Amino acid sequence: QVQLVESGGGLVHPGGSLTLSCAASGFHFGSYIMRWWRKAPGKARELVAGISSTAASTNYASSVEGRFTISRNNAKNTLYLHMTALKPEDTAVYYCNAPQKNWWGRGTQVTVSS
Repeated sequence: QVQLVESGGGLVHPGGSLTLSCAASGFHFGSYIMRWWRKAPGKARELVAGISSTAASTNYASSVEGRFTISRNNAKNTLYLHMTALKPEDTAVYYCNAPQKNWWGRGTQVTVSS
């Protein structure tokens, strides 16, 4: 049974940092491209970042480039998103996704507010 479970969300002040995790199980994590998406109220779902199966390549939305870092530990079957210099507009539910199989987690809420 495939599972993607996000964690690490919460309330953070503008300018703060947060690291999200996505624990994967039920499939060979190290064989799959992984992505982070986010969905803010009233806005379309946005692709935040992606990483190749071996972590050799990454890509980012222009809105987070230079502030967010996607990484993975294939030995621990875990995907990460390290977020810095957070802004109120980063407030959203963040989801991890395995696009080749369209597998999704349930999301974790990130709220950036003073």
